[in-house]
Amino acid sequence: MPAAGVVLLLFTLVGCKSLPRVVPDQQRRPPPVKLEGTQGPLSAERSRAILERLRAEGQGTDVLSRHLALEEAVVGSPLTAGNQAVLLEDGAATYEAMLAAIAAAKDHIHLETYILDDDEVGQRFADALIAKRQQGVQVLLIHDSVGTLNTPVEFFQRLTDSGIQVLEFNPINPAQTRQKEWVLNERDHRKLLIVDGRVAFLGGINISGVYSSGSFASASSGGPAGGGDNTPWRDTHVQLRGPVVAEFQKLFLQTWAAQNGAPLDERAYYPTPERVGRDVVRAIGSSPQDAYSTIYATLLSAIQSAESTVYLTNAYFAPDPQLLAALSDAAQRGVDVKLILPGKTDSWLVFHAGRHYYTQLLRAGVKIYERQGVILHTKTGSIDGVWSTVGSTNLDWRSFLHNYELNAVVLGGEFASQLQRLFDADLAASRQVTLEEWRRRGVGPRVKEFFARAWEYWL
Repeated sequence: MPAAGVVLLLFTLVGCKSLPRVVPDQQRRPPPVKLEGTQGPLSAERSRAILERLRAEGQGTDVLSRHLALEEAVVGSPLTAGNQAVLLEDGAATYEAMLAAIAAAKDHIHLETYILDDDEVGQRFADALIAKRQQGVQVLLIHDSVGTLNTPVEFFQRLTDSGIQVLEFNPINPAQTRQKEWVLNERDHRKLLIVDGRVAFLGGINISGVYSSGSFASASSGGPAGGGDNTPWRDTHVQLRGPVVAEFQKLFLQTWAAQNGAPLDERAYYPTPERVGRDVVRAIGSSPQDAYSTIYATLLSAIQSAESTVYLTNAYFAPDPQLLAALSDAAQRGVDVKLILPGKTDSWLVFHAGRHYYTQLLRAGVKIYERQGVILHTKTGSIDGVWSTVGSTNLDWRSFLHNYELNAVVLGGEFASQLQRLFDADLAASRQVTLEEWRRRGVGPRVKEFFARAWEYWL
């Protein structure tokens, strides 16, 4: 049995976690939103002025006033002004930007990732991290035990021998657990790099050659992805500078402490923030320990507040009833709801579980497109041309219930325009699924959908 198959079997044996996720009252109206800048909280007047500017950049939307106060109450982390957000498309561009930041590091490098393969890309990162550690830079690495199941122990031993502090998240081996109890089903799906507390990278891109070459073997699935052919992967990351980096730093260090990582030396983890741009950004991290998934609740609220457009691109789509209802209701009230989903995937079960819901969504007026020619791994969303998100969160039960996930929410028309250009490019390379066509699908696809649905909680 492939390694991933063994892990899936173990997941079913450790018990099924119920879904007592209660989404906060969408009608609640907390106090007006206040933003934070380089010197701390901004005045109510300054916060209001910034939000009015952002609202004007949208498509006549009131999503900000209807949604942001609730988002703040749900998430707890502040909206921060004075940031610069830059989209990074696919592996090659993302790796070059990340490696350049690593090469420029002076104080510390913090890397958290689900997959870290022992291939050409993984070795490039290992060499870069070791070189900086030899220069006295602190290097911390958190890697997920399941995500790096196929990465040899020797790969991490080389890093440890160089002085890098390596932390395996929720080890599969019960004898190696650092918690009070062995926790297998809770995984660290985040992809985060922080350098010197001033620049952060996050999104859907793992550290693996699948993103930068045509031939690959999927570490996440334990074997060849997409049937073992040369299909390239399509993904999105974001590079952030400015005050919001401190919020991502807090999340990284919280994970290090929660996993009982080694005591850390004093470093400049929180340098004096500088205003580097006009983007307003919020960091959102979620974990299975939360009363509910903050990313999930935030997305639901944003969709329910949408007035003109909801554009989502996502790799793994196995929605629960509340998300289905939010998307359907938005379409029925006249919002242009478009989903770009995989036409080909490395996860057969998720692929067919998600397709089971096509009929319901199409009947409601949701437009569905399947991306052609790539393995789609992107997790992005844009609402009303003013509220955007990039991160690690898939639209499935695993992301909302079992995983540690990480997203950035960026407000404003400028960043939304960047994301819209990527969305339009993916849309042009996608095939639209119509209700008439979908009703005519054969018995084979229907059987696969029925079988996959039985596993969607675990996918």
